[in-house]
Amino acid sequence: MAGSDPGTPATPAGSGAGDHAYAAVMARARALVPELRDRAARSEELRRLPPETENEFHEAGLFKILQPRRVGGLEFDYVALVDLAEAIAVADASAAWTLANLASHHWMLGMFDHRAQDAVWAKDPNALIASSFVFPSGRATKVEGGYRLQGRWPFSSGVDCCTWNMLAGHVSSDDEADGIEYRIFLVPRERYRIIDMWNAAGLKGTGSNDVAADDVFVEEAMTLSVAEIAGGLSPGSAVNPNPLYALPVFALFPFVLSGVALGNAQGCLNDYIEIARHRATTFNRAKLGDLQSTQIKIAEASAKIDAARLVMRSICIRAMSDARRGIVPDMAVKTGWRRDGAYAVTLCTEAVSLLFTSSGARGLFAAAPLQRQFRDAVAINSHIAFSFDAAGTDYGRVALGLPSQNLTL
Repeated sequence: MAGSDPGTPATPAGSGAGDHAYAAVMARARALVPELRDRAARSEELRRLPPETENEFHEAGLFKILQPRRVGGLEFDYVALVDLAEAIAVADASAAWTLANLASHHWMLGMFDHRAQDAVWAKDPNALIASSFVFPSGRATKVEGGYRLQGRWPFSSGVDCCTWNMLAGHVSSDDEADGIEYRIFLVPRERYRIIDMWNAAGLKGTGSNDVAADDVFVEEAMTLSVAEIAGGLSPGSAVNPNPLYALPVFALFPFVLSGVALGNAQGCLNDYIEIARHRATTFNRAKLGDLQSTQIKIAEASAKIDAARLVMRSICIRAMSDARRGIVPDMAVKTGWRRDGAYAVTLCTEAVSLLFTSSGARGLFAAAPLQRQFRDAVAINSHIAFSFDAAGTDYGRVALGLPSQNLTL
């Protein structure tokens, strides 16, 4: 928030949990920051979440923030996803990206039929679930009792940690009048292959590998139609009545990961301020912090970051408030949320770019956090959920009375 100390996570207002429980989780997350920061280089070398980081996240209960209480979860409000991702991304965006992804899948599983929930959580309530929501990558055919699924899906972040995967696909039909149905398939680890190909310039430690499945059978109860999670009661609401599990999933999709951009930008600002306080220029030995240009850049970057935080949190809090009152947002609201989510991340990317280009040649060294934060910012912004061109176009279409082209809304 404006005027807050750099790096201080947002307050728990709107968390939906008691302040004590929420504050305790955030305190545990903050306590991990120094080690996560020191471990960021190792994460990049491994190209995935280090096992010790995964264990620390489990021990701190961070994966459980949106998991139903009935299976041992914390069942915080949706805004917790933004807050927690920000807190961790101050240290390491890759770790935060993986955490936010996998934590959000506990939330989504809470919307599935109770039989799918039991198949995962009755055996292991700590089981982790990966995903790839690239719907054109999967093809499914309806058969007796379920579906036959095949495809190769990209960007399954954190997949090496997981024993399940939510794989998206479209269901083909002999009747063209039925149109295209988008559906999510919950598949156990033994029925898909991980293809190790994640070598990227940014978010290097997310292990966002491809996965492939060859004509696997998925029971009907282990699937979920996108239409069933567009807002309002979901199949999982029968056992998880909290309005958290009635939120429109893909309308809020940017906010699964937007907190990563926020924390990465805040961490970059923290580091830049620390450098400017102590470093002198190589040109005339003037202190960087005494230069007006440095002061203005800090002000501009922090304004962008604070504005982005306000946008992200306010939308998540409003969505929960609407869900509690039984309000399902219309298409204008949904496309507005997608627009604002993309715009907020753009602000974070602009803040990091401003600071990195102002940091001088020292910011280029591999040991300098600024270069990693810049690479991660660009990688985060490349996600389709943060494409302002895509989100803005869809918002403009709806504003003009044209139908949305986003089939997941």
